[in-house]
Amino acid sequence: MSQQHRGRGAGEQWGRGGRGQSGERGGRGQSGERGGRSQSGERGGRGGRGGAFSGGSVVFKGPAPIDKRLSDKDNDISLVKAFSSLKVMSPDRPLRPGYGTVGTPITLRANFFPLRLPKNPIYDYSVDISPKTDINRLKFRIFALLEETEEFKPFRSHTAHDKSSRLVSSKKLPQPLQISVPFYEEGALGPEAGAKVYAVSITFTRELDPKQLTSYTEGQAQFRDYDPLPLISALNLVLQKHASRSGVRVGQNKYFFPTSSQGFNLSPGVTAFQGFYASVRTTYKQLMVNVNACMTAFVDPGNLADALFAFSRNSRGAMPTLPRELMGKVKVMTTHLGYKRRYTIQRVGSNTARNEFFNSDQYGRISIEQYFLKAYNIKLKHATDLPVIDVGAKKRSWLPAEICEIEPGQPFRGKLTDIQTAQMIRVACNPPRVNADAIVGDGFKKLGLIPPTNGFGVEVSNEMAVIPGRELKPPSLTYLAGNARVQNGAWNILNVRFHRSARVVPGWSVLVVRDGTYPHSFRGPDDERLPNLVRGFQEKMQKCGMAVPPGKPQLLVTPLVNPSNDPGRLQSLQKIRSTLQDHLKEMGSKPAFILVLLSQRDNYIYPGIKRIGDVELGVQTVCMLLSKIVDKEPNKQDQYFSNVALKVNTKLGGINHKLDDSAMRWLRKKSTMLVGIDVTHRGPGSKAGTPSIAAVVASVDSDFVQYPASLRLQQTDEMLDELAEMMVERLLAWQTKNKGALPDRVFVFRDGVSEGQYDTVLTEELPQILKAFQKFNTQGKSYRPLLSIIICGKRHHARFFPSDSQFADRNGNTRPGTVVDRGVTDIFGFDFYLQAHAGLQGTVKATHYIVIYDETKFTANEIQQGTHDTSYLYARATRAVSLMPPAYYADLAAERGRCYLNDFLVDDKASTAGGSTKSDKKGEERRTYEAAVKAWGNGLHPDMRNSMFYI
Repeated sequence: MSQQHRGRGAGEQWGRGGRGQSGERGGRGQSGERGGRSQSGERGGRGGRGGAFSGGSVVFKGPAPIDKRLSDKDNDISLVKAFSSLKVMSPDRPLRPGYGTVGTPITLRANFFPLRLPKNPIYDYSVDISPKTDINRLKFRIFALLEETEEFKPFRSHTAHDKSSRLVSSKKLPQPLQISVPFYEEGALGPEAGAKVYAVSITFTRELDPKQLTSYTEGQAQFRDYDPLPLISALNLVLQKHASRSGVRVGQNKYFFPTSSQGFNLSPGVTAFQGFYASVRTTYKQLMVNVNACMTAFVDPGNLADALFAFSRNSRGAMPTLPRELMGKVKVMTTHLGYKRRYTIQRVGSNTARNEFFNSDQYGRISIEQYFLKAYNIKLKHATDLPVIDVGAKKRSWLPAEICEIEPGQPFRGKLTDIQTAQMIRVACNPPRVNADAIVGDGFKKLGLIPPTNGFGVEVSNEMAVIPGRELKPPSLTYLAGNARVQNGAWNILNVRFHRSARVVPGWSVLVVRDGTYPHSFRGPDDERLPNLVRGFQEKMQKCGMAVPPGKPQLLVTPLVNPSNDPGRLQSLQKIRSTLQDHLKEMGSKPAFILVLLSQRDNYIYPGIKRIGDVELGVQTVCMLLSKIVDKEPNKQDQYFSNVALKVNTKLGGINHKLDDSAMRWLRKKSTMLVGIDVTHRGPGSKAGTPSIAAVVASVDSDFVQYPASLRLQQTDEMLDELAEMMVERLLAWQTKNKGALPDRVFVFRDGVSEGQYDTVLTEELPQILKAFQKFNTQGKSYRPLLSIIICGKRHHARFFPSDSQFADRNGNTRPGTVVDRGVTDIFGFDFYLQAHAGLQGTVKATHYIVIYDETKFTANEIQQGTHDTSYLYARATRAVSLMPPAYYADLAAERGRCYLNDFLVDDKASTAGGSTKSDKKGEERRTYEAAVKAWGNGLHPDMRNSMFYI
């Protein structure tokens, strides 16, 4: 395998993103989707400004007329002319220079639904609770009780709130307004004598005028700097009023309904449920509601004892426990005190109820088992086979698991296993029609968008917007020999030779990692299948044109220690390290690369090998998973060998294929360097305090194929701390490869930032890039290339559907090359959606590109066609990919950096201790960070820094 499969935190939502293909990443699913915004721009049709609000849902039925507003080209011209009158001189947040025209016009539906604004103002109020509480569960309950008070009942129909600090109303509320709320838990008959009373103060803050928002959506130039967010967020509160009461919110604007929905079991104790995202978006002359289906995993409700047994089904006799990531997150309820009481599990103990003792004021030194028998007359059934549970917030407080009930509606916050991830993908990837029907059917019903929201005059059409799109032609690809015919965004390399083949000098080696007795494992160096495999791969490299020395590569075999005796695989990795160190000493020089044959996927071996090769020894390693090639049909084995050969040639500095001159013209007008930037953060299962890993890659050649990388550790912020230094490294590499020259233009493709972070990129990262340029000033001459920064957004919820079969591929998805810059894009900003790739499974998702800084003065056609064509230059696949290659490479490089800190990211040995203070946790996080920095050392080995080691 080329890269470890990491699994996924179940707190991440899975949208209907198309799956990746052959080295392509594919849609990652909602909040696991890549950073961007689904901020919209033009409306998408409903057949004109009137009507269509009471009709039945239409998804793929024809005819599908484009909204008049979007079909009238004069509107486009007048809007762009209005922008030009603003005379904006600054290159940041550039105005849209025009709309794209290249490509074949197509008609699409989008999961955006026209919204009718209320005519009257919306009144905005702040809410203060006294005494103050920061516990969300308490706030939610206080607001629920507030709505039941006699004082608030007259306002219920025309108010909406966030259950925290904000309330909006379609009518003015009396001022001052303070309501006393006696507190009692859900399920109780009412407040007890002496119950705690909260004072809820509701204070007017501002009046939100819909007329200003209308002027903004019409693109009136003087409203460019108008901030629509206060009114948009108020409308979101209104639209989510029903869902916030009946569903469970997970993340922003996403609601799930685990108590009333059909779930999909992922494993014992974990079930996935479908939910829906809904958010108001501003588009040209129309407000829209973007609605999308998503999926996430929930902890199964029920008795905690049953859950312990379920989660520990494969514990091989060990004491049952919970996934460590759930500790401090899962809430349970007890009734043994005579009333309902809620707790949060802090940790799972190591003793049973019979063996865990404490000092009781009433009974003295006593076991948990005996205490519950004497104090509550409860005879425990699992006093000897289940651990006790610590629910103490500040000090230990033990409870038997069997008296605890896991509350319903709790998202699973842990890291999904490979099996759970595969199951999640299977149930989340529905065909486009199924996904669209779910949105307009179940989604509208559960979100409460039908009937119209009472009390505010807000109405949402349940017909998907009809918008114009275009389909761009694929570029022509060139190899040294042979032709590559692109079909549906893909091609094969059966009879081609790489454009520039790498020389495998002084040779290559093969490391066989023997890890247990798996069906595809080699029995040893004498296994007759081994030489056939090595010879087959060698012949494939030669057929592709690579200069591979004749004769057999040197064969190394390392048997690993049984995982039961080496749970962290430290001993096994040391054996691999010693084998490779001895091999390099014996050779006297490093091989061009080492082919590593792995018996199975493993959370430790693959990242450990990458650390040994990339950081410690400075030698390229390429991994193959034997289950993919041993005993497979010849054509499947050949395809696998081809994919690995693509990586080897790229790692060694070769060029697999190029684009023709016409496709490269936008990059070759002047000398240009393409840059990709990304940051990866620790996920579920990682040690608290583990640093993030920042990656910057940049092209060094005029064919835009080779992208060496810079890696850095940083605190958990998304913005890069050492970007200036990393950019200097990339410019030096470009200068070295280009005879001392520097690029005239630098195009930065920034991945992984959310909509709210665009301005932060401009205020924090842009100055660092400019500072890097200044480092190359010479006496009497400054260096200042033209700079453009483009955000690559994958965390959006926009989905496009063919309105007719003539615009669809065989799976019902839009075809590769689909581009959208009207109907659901920004009003003033310069953005577009591009789907360069084909989706094989699920509903395909375009990438949202947003130009936030532009000194190059791109035209719409130039940036759209150029980005599309360059998506065919991804080195390790024979397909167009969903993301601009430099951004994709930055993601891969950051992921590779995770391998170097794997001990901190796969933290099976850690435990969550109850009773830790904030200062204790901060100290632990600081120590973890310092240990990670020490483990990172100097980072990448010097011999690897000029290569695409991460590919």
